[in-house]
Amino acid sequence: MNFLRGVMGGQSAGPQHTEAETIQKLCDRVASSTLLDDRRNAVRALKSLSKKYRLEVGIQAMEHLIHVLQTDRSDSEIIGYALDTLYNIISNDEEEEVEENSTRQSEDLGSQFTEIFIKQQENVTLLLSLLEEFDFHVRWPGVKLLTSLLKQLGPQVQQIILVSPMGVSRLMDLLADSREVIRNDGVLLLQALTRSNGAIQKIVAFENAFERLLDIITEEGNSDGGIVVEDCLILLQNLLKNNNSNQNFFKEGSYIQRMKPWFEVGDENSGWSAQKVTNLHLMLQLVRVLVSPNNPPGATSSCQKAMFQCGLLQQLCTILMATGVPADILTETINTVSEVIRGCQVNQDYFASVNAPSNPPRPAIVVLLMSMVNERQPFVLRCAVLYCFQCFLYKNQKGQGEIVSTLLPSTIDATGNSVSAGQLLCGGLFSTDSLSNWCAAVALAHALQENATQKEQLLRVQLATSIGNPPVSLLQQCTNILSQGDKIDRRGSKIQTRVGLLMLLCTWLSNCPIAVTHFLHNSANVPFLTGQIAENLGEEEQLVQGLCALLLGISIYFNDNSLESYMKEKLKQLIEKRIGKENFIEKLGFISKHELYSRASQKPQPNFPSPEYMIFDHEFTKLVKELEGVITKAIYKSSEEDKQEEEVKKTLEQHDSIVTHYKNMIREQDLQLEELKQQISTLKCQNEQLQTAVTQQVSQIQQHKDQYNLLKVQLGKDNQHQGSYSDGAQMNGIQPEEIGRLREEVEELKSNQELLKSQLAEKDAFIENLKSSQPSPGTNEQSSATASARDSEQIEELKQELATLKSQLNSQSSEITKLQTEKQELLEKTEAFAKSVPIPGESETVIATKTTDVEGRLSALLQETKELKNEIKALSEERTAIKEQLDSSNSTIAILQNEKNKLEVDITDSKKEQDDLLVLLADQDQKIFSLKNKLKELGHPVEEEDELESGDQDDEDDEDEDDSKGQGHI
Repeated sequence: MNFLRGVMGGQSAGPQHTEAETIQKLCDRVASSTLLDDRRNAVRALKSLSKKYRLEVGIQAMEHLIHVLQTDRSDSEIIGYALDTLYNIISNDEEEEVEENSTRQSEDLGSQFTEIFIKQQENVTLLLSLLEEFDFHVRWPGVKLLTSLLKQLGPQVQQIILVSPMGVSRLMDLLADSREVIRNDGVLLLQALTRSNGAIQKIVAFENAFERLLDIITEEGNSDGGIVVEDCLILLQNLLKNNNSNQNFFKEGSYIQRMKPWFEVGDENSGWSAQKVTNLHLMLQLVRVLVSPNNPPGATSSCQKAMFQCGLLQQLCTILMATGVPADILTETINTVSEVIRGCQVNQDYFASVNAPSNPPRPAIVVLLMSMVNERQPFVLRCAVLYCFQCFLYKNQKGQGEIVSTLLPSTIDATGNSVSAGQLLCGGLFSTDSLSNWCAAVALAHALQENATQKEQLLRVQLATSIGNPPVSLLQQCTNILSQGDKIDRRGSKIQTRVGLLMLLCTWLSNCPIAVTHFLHNSANVPFLTGQIAENLGEEEQLVQGLCALLLGISIYFNDNSLESYMKEKLKQLIEKRIGKENFIEKLGFISKHELYSRASQKPQPNFPSPEYMIFDHEFTKLVKELEGVITKAIYKSSEEDKQEEEVKKTLEQHDSIVTHYKNMIREQDLQLEELKQQISTLKCQNEQLQTAVTQQVSQIQQHKDQYNLLKVQLGKDNQHQGSYSDGAQMNGIQPEEIGRLREEVEELKSNQELLKSQLAEKDAFIENLKSSQPSPGTNEQSSATASARDSEQIEELKQELATLKSQLNSQSSEITKLQTEKQELLEKTEAFAKSVPIPGESETVIATKTTDVEGRLSALLQETKELKNEIKALSEERTAIKEQLDSSNSTIAILQNEKNKLEVDITDSKKEQDDLLVLLADQDQKIFSLKNKLKELGHPVEEEDELESGDQDDEDDEDEDDSKGQGHI
């Protein structure tokens, strides 16, 4: 408060004494007046003064205004005035920026008043509760006030809202407000709320913010919409940028698919307004947020795949190849496509297949490279194309091979009708524009990045320098241009061409001993490098010296000692004599100490304010970081250490070969183990089956042993009683065991015969029961037929009587009608005659008598008609009853018919079973007879049961005859 008073005293043009007194009186009225109208008028007056006399109103009235918000919530008008007044006090938007000092002072006032307001956290909570009011005059000023608080002291207000119960959820309801003014200001409020606060960003995202914002963008017309679309896109960027959780939620919610219609820009004549350009620019940036190289690789990869699957990448490529697109939109589209395809093989393959709509069609890569090496194109567009080419080749060995193959002699188009990517890169590499040299060198270096095969393939490239001279290799031509230095007049930076060529050579020679050998084979290269490093040049040339030192160090570190004149040890001695090891290491350190080195190492995108700053490539900075230390160690190593290192390398190679051999052996053994495991599993199954078979056989053997022991015991008893017979049997060659076995079989067959006889008797009894319980089918059918015939006769008679009665009723009704008409005519004639002629008394008596007779006849007829109706009613009831009886008899007949069918089926089954039993009995008798004959042949005495059996047989024959007779009756 003291600060505010000091500021107030320091103002040059303060209010008059009367205005200060007026503000004080108004504050007193707000604080002390009991009438709501008085307080409302006072707050309205303070609102009108708050813009001009912001400081005074803020100092004196803020406390009273907050009290009004707490106590007068029932009156929306006074609440709206209070909120507007607080907004005028805190906000800096309405201040007229006359002077810089007054503007700074205004900003200080806003932040100080905001600090006073949020010192009591209940004030912010109160403001959040007021936002729940639907009244426009309360909700809209509340939204503006809270937005102003967030702009002044964002982090503090964010923390208060974060800990407030349902604070963020209340603010999310603003997006669903039907009044566009509140909804749009709600978007601005959420922008300020979500800025640099990951926790609030997550809450807002999970409160369905993505769905609502995308709906608003669609309703407003996507890229053709107004500033509301711009605000929604900025809010979406706040929610997604550097927030992996929200990015994953956005992808999992299938919201990427809803971005595709944004880029359906229509034909080239539709026009490009400034707002549309801004909207489309923000939409492209939003896509880049999802696939940024700074995101986790897994999240970026999944978003890239989703964009290809939903057709978003295809739509971006359409814009890329379209005509009439503004330059800044085209540049941003190229950058967006670059990051969508970066490191994603599927997307890179699709991009390689895209053709420009030209005649004849050319690959999009070729068209873009033509723009990159064209010095008339804008600088930012050339940087974007270079970035696109780098992203296309990033982790894409297939694409690298395709680019390098366009330079090889076997694939170059001899007719010259079409220009390839390799030819464009070579043309840019040797042009007189230094920026084209640098871009082409870096692009070619990316075609060799981490790909030893293509480094070796590029050594085959031959260039025709001039007519009559032999072709020169690409490596030799690069070193030739490098040695010429500033002798060639070039446009642009002096060192840019040399830096680009040196980066290309360093990338080419690293991890490729064959390329190092080719480089050292040119005797002029090493003296040139040592001469460049040894000279004391200015600051601009120090970077070139550092890169020359790096190239010479790579030639030492990756040297395979195949050239005797340039072996490792000789090169190190040359450095020590001409340059000095310390000086060499110092010059090597110039690279990483350069001011532009750290800038290039931060992001993969080549984003430079002007061509002069285009010195280092991002991937090259990684290579320097990797090689600087190992080259330093290699320089300081002695020859003995080199020999030891070579021996160690050889040992390691041998070890690697041994390890590879054992790996192959292990792989083969793993295959053999798998086969053996499969064999073991099959053998286990077979073993289990055999075990079960053995167990079954053991149990059978045990049963046979038990039977054998039992027969042995029985045979012992038989031997005691029938010794003579056993002797005779043995004399005939028959063993006692066989006789016992035959006896057992005879006994078993007898028991089976008895069982079958009992079953047969049960079946016969069951059939007899069925016969006795079943009514005669013929009788049932006859009775049912008789009953149905009788019922039909009765129905016919009733129908005839009913027809006779109906005819009588009709005739009588017609007669009644006739008499009624006659009566009516007589009455009319009587009345007419009475009116016309006076009738004597006798004639009146006659007429009355006739009338009485007619009425009597009518009443009699009516009575007879009533009786006939009653008779008809009785007959109809009797007919209904007879019909019900007929239906019941029909249902009974159907039930009896079903039972008859069931009984017939049962009788048929019983007969079949009986026949089967008879067959079994015949078989049994035949077996018994054969066994008895066999026993007689063996001399064994047989019991005389023939008579009994014959008697049983006679009984069975009699039963069969009875059955056949019964079936005949049936």
